[in-house]
Amino acid sequence: MTAASPRILHRLTAAGAALAGLSAAMSIGNALFMPRLRRMDISKPHDRVVVCIPARDEESTVPLLIADLRAQTYAGELRIIVLDDGSGDGTLAAARRAADGDPRITVVSTCDPPSPGWTGKAAACRTLADIGLEDQPDVIVFVDADVRLSPGAVAASVAALRGREAALLCPWPEQKSGSVAEHLVQPLLAFSWMSTLLVPLANRSLRQSLSVACGQFLMFDAGAYREIGGHESVASSATEDLDIARALRSHGKRTVLVSGAGFVSCRMYRDWPQLREGYTRWLWSSFGGRMGTAVALAGVSIVYLLPPAAAVLGTGSTRRLGTAGYLAAVTARLCSAQSESAGRANLADLARACAHPISAALFATLVLDSRRRFARNELSWKSRPLNAPTTDVATRASTMKK
Repeated sequence: MTAASPRILHRLTAAGAALAGLSAAMSIGNALFMPRLRRMDISKPHDRVVVCIPARDEESTVPLLIADLRAQTYAGELRIIVLDDGSGDGTLAAARRAADGDPRITVVSTCDPPSPGWTGKAAACRTLADIGLEDQPDVIVFVDADVRLSPGAVAASVAALRGREAALLCPWPEQKSGSVAEHLVQPLLAFSWMSTLLVPLANRSLRQSLSVACGQFLMFDAGAYREIGGHESVASSATEDLDIARALRSHGKRTVLVSGAGFVSCRMYRDWPQLREGYTRWLWSSFGGRMGTAVALAGVSIVYLLPPAAAVLGTGSTRRLGTAGYLAAVTARLCSAQSESAGRANLADLARACAHPISAALFATLVLDSRRRFARNELSWKSRPLNAPTTDVATRASTMKK
């Protein structure tokens, strides 16, 4: 090691600790000021709402969601459409049993593969929208089959959509986890944006770079959804939820993120193989190519891996800076958990926060794995190959508007 090496290590550790402190400040701000869904008076009149559920191999989850929707305390007109998207299990029969003749529920099925240039999720949402928009609803909602809803979720979401005069409302679902891999990785979904932007300010902006959305639950003003061409504007996107929010903002329309804690929850995966397949299908597209990926991973290493390493292996002021950086990251994770769970952070959240360096290392591994699989054209989801290119949604939306 050269004489300059300790100075370089010290400076990098100081930079990482400072950036970790900034992420902690952002997370504290969101813990204090994150907008949330609120329970509403169910006697008030509401918009006509259609809820669309794309379901592929969701035999065990879709009946639970249908039961949740049938139990909604929504005073307005509510229609539910379930699409069995070429499932290889008993999803179709399970959905029909759960509907149990309820006249508000329509269950349809298709075995057609997505059209060229479309991902399976976007194609399924387009099919659902084509059906749902026939009755001219005021609000169209897309909900993943593994989401769970409290009885007041739809009413609270409609009230928030209209009260904030938004084209898109995303009530961020509380992410549930069971396996060790889920505990380590799933909290990073919320942490990734809670530690990098202030949600109340981002909600007031039309900047596409400040968009946040989660495709597990997306509620649109139906007119705004039609105006951008619906999911056709994000047909081949690996992250269609985020890109459709950007498409709306490119048209001057507001998109709003709120905490859905107490109303919306989701357990996305059950084990490491599912989690790995789920994340690697889209992480390759997150940082704008190889150079962006390299910069992002370097940032993760300096901010979240170097400080704890310096805290253990360093000496003197370098060790103190590393300790401060590690504690700042733990604080950021705890505040993120508090925001996501509506202030119900517990000892499990503390344990996950303390394991943040392991989570960051796993995230970096998933990013590299996603880039590798993308380069080899090995990406797939639920037995369907994924399209490699991602369209420029802003250009597509602008073209469609003309």
